[in-house]
Amino acid sequence: MISDLTTIESLFLSYRDGIKKPHDVVAKFLEKIESRNAYYSAYQSVWKEEAMAAAELATKALAAGHDLGPLHGVPFALKDIFHVTGKVTTCGAVELNQNIATVTATVVRRLVSAGAIILGKTKTVECAFGGWGTNQMTGTPRNPWDDDVHRIPGGSSSGSAVAVASDLAVCAVGSDTGGSIRLPAGYCGLVGLKLTYGRLPNDGIMPLSQSLDSPGPLARSVCDALLMFEVMDGREGWKISQDYTDGTNNFSSLVRGVVGLRIGTLSASERQHCSPETLDAYDEAVLRLSGAGAVIQSFNNPKPYGELAATNGAITAVEAYYNHHQLYEDSQKKMDADVRARMLSGKQYTAHEYFGMREQRIQDMAAFAAQMKGFDVLITPTTIGRAPNVDDVDQNIGPGYYTRPFNYLEMCGISVPTGLDNQGLPTSVQIVGRANDEYTILQAGASLETMFGRLGMIGS
Repeated sequence: MISDLTTIESLFLSYRDGIKKPHDVVAKFLEKIESRNAYYSAYQSVWKEEAMAAAELATKALAAGHDLGPLHGVPFALKDIFHVTGKVTTCGAVELNQNIATVTATVVRRLVSAGAIILGKTKTVECAFGGWGTNQMTGTPRNPWDDDVHRIPGGSSSGSAVAVASDLAVCAVGSDTGGSIRLPAGYCGLVGLKLTYGRLPNDGIMPLSQSLDSPGPLARSVCDALLMFEVMDGREGWKISQDYTDGTNNFSSLVRGVVGLRIGTLSASERQHCSPETLDAYDEAVLRLSGAGAVIQSFNNPKPYGELAATNGAITAVEAYYNHHQLYEDSQKKMDADVRARMLSGKQYTAHEYFGMREQRIQDMAAFAAQMKGFDVLITPTTIGRAPNVDDVDQNIGPGYYTRPFNYLEMCGISVPTGLDNQGLPTSVQIVGRANDEYTILQAGASLETMFGRLGMIGS
């Protein structure tokens, strides 16, 4: 079970009732980071003085009755591609360790304005381009579910996931271009929410792929993911608090259950792309949803997920090369060799091919939307298998077979833990919904969370 005061929800209630104070909570997290981060390697930088100053202000404000909402006084971790004025944004690259930001990302500003406290910046795959979570130059964060083997954490929001899963933050902010929130959430036993493209602003965030990037939350529960989403979406704190307390508006989706919900499952051909243990966990989730009253039917996607994933990857490479070619064309710069290969692949495409992919994307979105008629959501595995040993990763194969297609299709998705496999490693499924239908996937995700329970954190 998750220990007390390790979720946004539990901290919100404890602050409200005067049980805990932000300066004590933040101080405790900073102590844990100091003692454990060398092992887990989750943080790129830790903002101790700033975090404690913010915590003191939050403590005084809450004591005076100035409550900014559910995230007031909650410490969180920030992926190091989000700009904060006056702070370095390395984007996971040693060559950018003097890259001082002159702006603050809108979603970060909203979180801080709601009283959330940044503990520091978390490690990321270089320029956020990679699903395994590895980084040759700054180090690969350690998946906290195995003390004996250095397993991948998933990427590119690797450090954000590890920070939360190892109890070095209450929640974290990541970004998702082809699975970069959902994959690390799946590998690390967390909830990861990939929002509809364009639902949240991308300004002040390092671009990987302008037509695919989406910021979003990594959290320990579906409710926490919703609380973060509400703040990042710009809603007023008092209104979020009221809706949470009353269980109204968006929070009503968390208790609706799945009776009558029409869920599309993998077709026979799409079941062949993941490991047996992943498929077993997936089938168990589908079985439980059926038992809870969901209407289960096989979904025959109009184009194989592999083709959609490949085109997503190609578009990403073209746009990433446009954004970052100056770093990777110079062989003297100390860049991650795996990312360099992916980045330079983007220049092989002609303008004709790139715009052809963009046009094909519009057609694929229309075909997929038509095929979705009669379904409320889809369910797939999040990952293709359990988290591998860092040394066993094949960088020529990406883990985003089931995640990339839905960035390409501009749909929303949530990854939810479904327990542990026979090696004690997290399993996860992904619930996917139509564009701007986040509350239906949250509804299904909350039901799955009730069925399987939440995973605890290592060392909490």
